[in-house]
Amino acid sequence: MTGPRAQAFSMDEELKSKILFTLFAIFIYRVGAHIAAPGVNVPALAAFISNSAAAGFFGLYDALGGGLSRATVFALGIMPYISASIIFQLAGGMVPTVSKMQKDEEGRKKLTQWTRYMAVFISVSQAYTFTLFTESIPNAMPGANPVSRMVMVTILTSGAIFVMWLGEQITERGIGNGMSLLITISILEASWPTVVQLVQFIRDGVVSVPGGIVLLTTALASIAAVTGMTIAARRIPIQIPRKVMGRGRVQEGQKTFIPIRLITAGVMPIIFAQTIIIVPGTVAQFTKQPLLMEISNAFTPGGFWYNITFGGMIVLFSYFYTSIIFSSVDLSENLKKQGAFVPGVRPGSATADYIDQVLARVTLPGALFLAFVALAPIVISQRVGFESFQASFGGTSILIIVGVLLDTISQVEQHRTLRKYDSFMKAGRVKFRGRQRFI
Repeated sequence: MTGPRAQAFSMDEELKSKILFTLFAIFIYRVGAHIAAPGVNVPALAAFISNSAAAGFFGLYDALGGGLSRATVFALGIMPYISASIIFQLAGGMVPTVSKMQKDEEGRKKLTQWTRYMAVFISVSQAYTFTLFTESIPNAMPGANPVSRMVMVTILTSGAIFVMWLGEQITERGIGNGMSLLITISILEASWPTVVQLVQFIRDGVVSVPGGIVLLTTALASIAAVTGMTIAARRIPIQIPRKVMGRGRVQEGQKTFIPIRLITAGVMPIIFAQTIIIVPGTVAQFTKQPLLMEISNAFTPGGFWYNITFGGMIVLFSYFYTSIIFSSVDLSENLKKQGAFVPGVRPGSATADYIDQVLARVTLPGALFLAFVALAPIVISQRVGFESFQASFGGTSILIIVGVLLDTISQVEQHRTLRKYDSFMKAGRVKFRGRQRFI
């Protein structure tokens, strides 16, 4: 087979190989996430964590990682790299040197290398801390000694570095963002036991049939709402004036737009708020101080003060993180360099102020929506009597799954469109050469 159809067939084979490589890498990641580290009594560790105030922290980490509560070889998962990336991303909005490096190709390469070094440092720190925590639990690490401690730290750190490398390979040789895909697969895998448990509870009468229908409706409605809000954007119109390019060539004026998404910060505000709000309970569990215990009891999930504080933190972090990752000044400067402008707004600082006003107005409904999506599963699961539902189908999980799947589908479509365009141009160029005449 020759010609454009043969080229299209080979391009489909290329996409197929990318998808197969991605699936193979995900398979390796999930296998490692079920292999326990040597010397750990997993049942004793899991039983202690499930009955402690730190269960919320480990539940969040398990949902985003590789099985910390089970002490697997990939227990730290991709979270050390994600934490390092967030640190440098936040530094870009506060440190001018880092901000300048983010705009330069060589600077971005250097920041990527620094992020890897930071991820290794975080991995070692978390591995050592988790090893000490496991040793403090009765019968969790029988016969613990300095050698076993070093082996445990080495295994957990090596697992985190391997997962980081695996995610980068998916991004380069597969389809989608590798780091995000690994997190998404972890969440999807953890959701199946929740569904099976819900069915069993309905059979046993622990959860009523109407309660199960409410939970299912909540999950489907959340997925639909998150999908719509993830795509939704406020379009700022942009006018590109007519230009004379030289030799009499004229580039006509164009009208385009800048999309300002309602959820610019994505899932990060919820993750930040969850990480901070579980700190009092975790500290109170280990210190046993009366004041901290009272604060921890007041901030039980689903309680009034918990809901108010959690929702308020999500709104605040939405504005904070949006201001870090979205620079209206840089955007207005780029428009000015290109000769483009917002109709009715002067270029420069006036354009930056206008974009800030639009961003502030758009961020508020997006932040309130994030707070609602995060709190609704918690409240409904407690009313129905099935609290495991909010861990697998909460706002964090749904936002990550929907965002990553939409991005992956978009990349697949872009790949197919680009290849079809290339084959069309090659076929057109051959026909043109056959007709061209020399004067």
